[in-house]
Amino acid sequence: MKWTQVIDPFNNIVLSVLVAAMPILFIFWALIIRKMKGYQASLIATVIAALIAIFIYGMPVKLAVLSFSHGALYGLFPICWLVIMAVFLFNLTVKSGQFEIIKHFMASITSDRRLQALLIAFSFGSFLEGTAGFGAPVAITAAMLVGLGFNPLYASGICLIANTAPVAFGSIGIPITVASQVSGIPELPISQMVGRTLPILSIILPFYLVTIIAGFKKAREIMPAVLVSGVSFAFLQWFSSNYLGPSLPDVIAGLGSIVALMVFLRFWKPKTVWRFVNEPAPTFNTEISYTGGQMLRAWSPFLVLTMMIIAWGIQPIKDVLNAVGMIQFEVPGLHNAIQGKDGSLLPKVFKFNYLSAAGTAILVANLVVIPLIGLTYGEATKVFLSTLKQLRFPVLTIAAVLGFAYIVNDSGITLTLADALANTGSLFPFFAPVLGWLGVFITGSDTSANALFSKLQFATAQSIGVDPVVTVAANVSGGVVGKMISPQSIAVAAAAGDLVGKESQLFRFTVKHSFIMLIVICFITLAQAYVFQGVIPIYEMLSNQKTVVLPDLSKGYTYLLILAVVLIALASAILVITNKKTQKPTLVN
Repeated sequence: MKWTQVIDPFNNIVLSVLVAAMPILFIFWALIIRKMKGYQASLIATVIAALIAIFIYGMPVKLAVLSFSHGALYGLFPICWLVIMAVFLFNLTVKSGQFEIIKHFMASITSDRRLQALLIAFSFGSFLEGTAGFGAPVAITAAMLVGLGFNPLYASGICLIANTAPVAFGSIGIPITVASQVSGIPELPISQMVGRTLPILSIILPFYLVTIIAGFKKAREIMPAVLVSGVSFAFLQWFSSNYLGPSLPDVIAGLGSIVALMVFLRFWKPKTVWRFVNEPAPTFNTEISYTGGQMLRAWSPFLVLTMMIIAWGIQPIKDVLNAVGMIQFEVPGLHNAIQGKDGSLLPKVFKFNYLSAAGTAILVANLVVIPLIGLTYGEATKVFLSTLKQLRFPVLTIAAVLGFAYIVNDSGITLTLADALANTGSLFPFFAPVLGWLGVFITGSDTSANALFSKLQFATAQSIGVDPVVTVAANVSGGVVGKMISPQSIAVAAAAGDLVGKESQLFRFTVKHSFIMLIVICFITLAQAYVFQGVIPIYEMLSNQKTVVLPDLSKGYTYLLILAVVLIALASAILVITNKKTQKPTLVN
């Protein structure tokens, strides 16, 4: 028996929207006003959503339960799997003592908190977003900043806000690939359109981040460094998105801005070193120096992590790993049991890609680096168990949040809100980014938001005479500023930043910045639609004919062999250097 989604249960769109918005409004109230813990707010919001779905939208209880279970399962894998492995990697680095060397290295570049935030939260986080995505950048960079001595709230908050610039091109461009598949617009014009919107945000964001941390006056003190960071990132993001496509903008822009800022800081230093209020003065000891081998060993977890994640993002390697290690199944009782508004049945398939998941790439990196950083596997096992204990509440929160997201999507609650926005007529381009923002707030993923709303964005734009690539790209761009307040992202950042149980503080820290940036993108989109139409790329729609190409697995095996050789060479070099020299710091006379 099939159940058909209902979009306007009251036959009054205003009343339907008011009811549909209740679970989302509750989350805002619970975290901002009531200051609930993240998992409590998520679970109660899920109950509210389920009651509305069952009693207002007429969703069968069985389907509501299965929908929640499907979402919770997705929350556990691959999302929690990735977060656990990322935090485990950081904890290994701390346990081994290697993070002390990394802290010394960062202090040797600059002990100024403003500049450290630009290097790690903005540039390195963007690089990680381009390779891994799905929470890994925030988890790793927030943990690094806390390890460096940042206030945990600021560390987690600015990492969430910094993560806005790269999200659209995250995971080797997957969000834009999905938007293309759903809307029928080729990837390149969507990439170009997003690449003509987000660089504006990317130029502003470094100054915005430093202002949040230290205030406007202190941000002006390092304006040269801010401009180097923001302009280099924005230029490389614009160039790669417009001429190379959606796969590499984050990787290129992230690395480029790191190199540009580090080179610049060799020739320029701020007049004063800024630290947090009541924070001890910088403890950088100029009498201590580390050898190149010691530095290589200390950074080896992140070098191996980078290599693994880049490799896992290469399609031929993905094909091999999925061919060998993926189990997928139709969710019993839920698959094709819900009929959409257009009459199509909603497929509900769970893919357990246990080898190609990004979390598995980080697991392999962990196994490789354990002996390199001087730990035994027995010691690493104890670190892993303590990591699981550390993340028990974030895991519950993430599972609850994804269960909530699946219920509001499957029941039609999300579509009610989207339908109301789509009926705003000629003002729709202004509200198009709000759809993306809403989708990412609910699902925690720009990819999922694009899968949900790209077709609606396309059809609505056509109906009002606006080029659809403007609104489809706006869905992508609007989604990026919803990431910082998504309950899923908040849970990940809280876990990494040692703020478990204080998710409401983190939400209040980021929410106003999300709205400010969303309004900026709304006005940019409106201007692109009606005023600056010259920025819209010329393109042809994709053909409806689909060709099935069998993957060439031999190429993937070759790449895996190359990866193994490179890892062995790196590990051997580190072990040889370690055996030749003691790992104690050298005192400079």
